[in-house]
Amino acid sequence: MYKPPEETGVIVVGGSLVGLSAAVFLSFYRVPFVVLERHSGSSLHPRAIGFTARTMELFRQCGFDDKFPEVSKSFTLRRVRVESLAGKWFEEINWTERDSPKEAPTTAPPKIEYSPRQGAGIAQDTMEEILRQQATACGADLRYKHKVTRVAQDTDGVTVTVAKDDGAEYLLRGSYMLAADGSRSSIREGLGIKRSGRGSIQVARSVLFRASLDEYLQKGVSQFNIDQSDLKAFLTTYSDGRWVLIFIDDIERNEDELKAAIHQAVGRMDIDIELITTGRWEMTALVANQFQADRIFLAGDAAHALPPNRGGYGANTGIADVHNLAWKLKAVLSGQSKPELLETYDDERRPVALLRHDQIFVRSDYKAHLVSPSGETDVIDDDAMEFGQLYRSQSILGAGKDLPKARRPDEWAGQPGSRAPHFWVRQQGKTISTLDLFEDKWSLLFQNEEWKHAALQLNASFPITIRQVQMGIDVGLSESDTFTKAFGISSSGASLVRPDGYIAWRSVDLPSTPGDVLRDALAHAAFLV
Repeated sequence: MYKPPEETGVIVVGGSLVGLSAAVFLSFYRVPFVVLERHSGSSLHPRAIGFTARTMELFRQCGFDDKFPEVSKSFTLRRVRVESLAGKWFEEINWTERDSPKEAPTTAPPKIEYSPRQGAGIAQDTMEEILRQQATACGADLRYKHKVTRVAQDTDGVTVTVAKDDGAEYLLRGSYMLAADGSRSSIREGLGIKRSGRGSIQVARSVLFRASLDEYLQKGVSQFNIDQSDLKAFLTTYSDGRWVLIFIDDIERNEDELKAAIHQAVGRMDIDIELITTGRWEMTALVANQFQADRIFLAGDAAHALPPNRGGYGANTGIADVHNLAWKLKAVLSGQSKPELLETYDDERRPVALLRHDQIFVRSDYKAHLVSPSGETDVIDDDAMEFGQLYRSQSILGAGKDLPKARRPDEWAGQPGSRAPHFWVRQQGKTISTLDLFEDKWSLLFQNEEWKHAALQLNASFPITIRQVQMGIDVGLSESDTFTKAFGISSSGASLVRPDGYIAWRSVDLPSTPGDVLRDALAHAAFLV
């Protein structure tokens, strides 16, 4: 007989990159949770290398993005086809191709700063350790060597049976579950959720090793397609002395054979090699047909398994999943919002995963793996993919189906459903980003004093507190029209921004009854009880 189950708000299954990110975000929103991870810690063979500026923005909101080293502003992830590192170097392989003159701009557009952050060039295990330390410092309950063996959900919650490393079992019950247990997710499979997409691409084997090869990084290239008659492989660095050689085959090699292959890829026999570990994994592209089953949510590879790519569409997409969900769980568990708010998670995040799936196969790295080539999918601008994928859901007012799936922030100009634009402002003598204004609250940005009065009236009667930011008064602007241009409103308009930094609604001008209009917009977007 089991003891009565422990109680928590959210059960997070999976304690690697996405599960630890969930721990950080849930801690930020003060949501009670428990993380269950069947392994003892991070994998010895990290998969992801490098994290995008948008991911850094999410951690910036939690106040610890300074723990991640920024890449330079001029950094570009470059790949070259080579005979070997020391041998012939052939052509550079671009990530985003412009296949026809029609697609190529006649003049280069002016460089716009879309983010207060640059990406971070670190390995997944390094990232996980930083997240683990941050979550632990916030009091997170992280349980390693705790394996979920049974899941049962009912109308009020989810109960799991957990087996500890010593064989003892216990029950844990939460109001909701977040499944971040990888591409072979037992939670997803138990729910019977199918997946769609390109499917299996190939089985690959890899070897992680340490060697002094930094001299070959001096040209700014860090990824190498090894092209020899008897060796087809991919070589890249983790920028910390570790390298990984990925074989495009499913052949098991012993230590001597692995070292011989590494020497062949490098093109030198006089280098010392320290083998760390090997890996075997299936490269797939599959997206779950649903990201929610009642009180259980899929995130990360459990929701979308995407092959390694230079757009960072795998790990970074998973981190954004749990950022999208964390504030919604807080709102529902606190009784502020109706449970229907959680249904917008699938509405908003699944289209992002589907678009990223499709974009991988119209770019050069994977174009050869496209099963049915067609001209229907155009290559979307990298900045649009990173900062400008549009959310459409019942939590967004004014994001119609006629709008494109992604645009650059300057093209969206404050469109509801887009991530709020970044520009620098002055507050209390400090220069900050507009993205720093939102903290963990709903925020109303405006210039006209009438909106301040409307927000104050709502705060006196609504369960949610709106943060009011009078642009030009509460924060200083570099130019008087910076705000209105970026957010696509007049000086009498206003923009309502969600806790995750996405624009839920805007009023281009001042309506006759701003209080009533704002009340209706917030009640709808936040699913207020």
